[in-house]
Amino acid sequence: MKLQLFVSFFLITLVGFAQTIDESGKNETIIQTIKIDSVWAGHPVGFCLYTHRNRQYIAYYNANRNMVVGQRNLDEPEFQLHILPATTRQTAQGTSTVLEWDSHNFVTLGIDKEGFIHLSGNVHVNPLTYFRSTKPNDISTLEQIFEMVGTAEKRTTYPHFMRTKEGELLYHYRDGGSGNGNEIYNAYDTGTKKWRRLLDTPLTDGQGLMNAYQTQPTLMRDGWYHMYWVWRDTPDCSTNHDLSYMKSPDLKNWFDAFGKPIQLPATLGQKSLIVDPIPVEGGIINLAAKLVLDEKNNPIFVYHKFDKNGNTQLYSAHIQDKSWIYKQITNWDYRWFFSGNGSINSEILLKGFRKRQEGKYEVDYWHIKYGNGTILLNSKFENIGKVLKAPPLEVTQKPEGVFPGLLIQTSEDMGDSENENKGSRYILKWETIKRNRDRAIEKPWPGPSQLYLYKLKSN
Repeated sequence: MKLQLFVSFFLITLVGFAQTIDESGKNETIIQTIKIDSVWAGHPVGFCLYTHRNRQYIAYYNANRNMVVGQRNLDEPEFQLHILPATTRQTAQGTSTVLEWDSHNFVTLGIDKEGFIHLSGNVHVNPLTYFRSTKPNDISTLEQIFEMVGTAEKRTTYPHFMRTKEGELLYHYRDGGSGNGNEIYNAYDTGTKKWRRLLDTPLTDGQGLMNAYQTQPTLMRDGWYHMYWVWRDTPDCSTNHDLSYMKSPDLKNWFDAFGKPIQLPATLGQKSLIVDPIPVEGGIINLAAKLVLDEKNNPIFVYHKFDKNGNTQLYSAHIQDKSWIYKQITNWDYRWFFSGNGSINSEILLKGFRKRQEGKYEVDYWHIKYGNGTILLNSKFENIGKVLKAPPLEVTQKPEGVFPGLLIQTSEDMGDSENENKGSRYILKWETIKRNRDRAIEKPWPGPSQLYLYKLKSN
């Protein structure tokens, strides 16, 4: 299937003092479609797509809510699928391969240097759920392993694999609950096929009073890892506060934004880590921020919080003279007040933040009232206009199902595909209804939706 596209010339116009850059002709075409399987549509939960060299791996929940893993060579037209044995928390030491109603319980993959496949997921304050293949590049040999290190593994959430710049496989997760948890990092030894703690201490520590909702450390153009977070005091999402940041050359030695070394674990008491001291009920949801580096490799943030009138606005934060400078970059007449426990439905999404070739910056967002848009910022991080872009896939694609309220869901490629450098990329696409704060919904339920792999190419 291909999207019908049109090409327009790149156009820049000035309207008063507001600049408009028209890039609406820059589109993506679906150049390959693979039907994978029928999947559960009763609530959204994260699936995983991982392209590694000439192979592609997927992990998801099928129509029966069973955990499934798939693989293919990139030149093959379909995936080989392997359904993991169905287990329950009562029979598998508190772990399970069957999804219930919790949107936290995504599934994720990692590949080590020798090509062995690692899988984790379906946890929200549950015992660590982990599988590893006994043969490289072979999903059919995945076997469950009930311990990694053996401690702090009974109340895990948000499992993630990542590769260091040296190619070492890491696994990190939250130990504990929302409002009371620590971030734990493990490192895998391909020689012994055993895990060990990367650090002798948690990376972040809420000291029993809060926990950090943090990004995965991201290797950026300066060769350093950068990460940021908000603190949360309780499971109530309105208790988020204090956008914070730190960086590291090696994931072991960490520094604040001004280059001062810090002592791990990172805590709220280390005030130099705070980007913006947003208070509780200050309007920032967890991970509602984006980061880029300026020409001197200093961090720049965009994020949302309440303005003085109580409306939700986007702000920028950058460093000047050893201090953080904040600028409001929207003037929206809308307040998104969120509260309570469980997975919530977003009313504002900060979708992207990047530096443009001409030295300006752009901020992509979705707003429940104002829709999709892109804000243009100058080098002082002031709003100087907008960038017109083609509508995203979830807008151009209409749900195939007829059940009321179905929404398009997508999952980006987490792997190291070379196709991005050739103007193409892969995504997964399926349909579900919206979240229900991790609670079961009454019947009727939507029927299964079709899971697709799309290969997209930029024009």
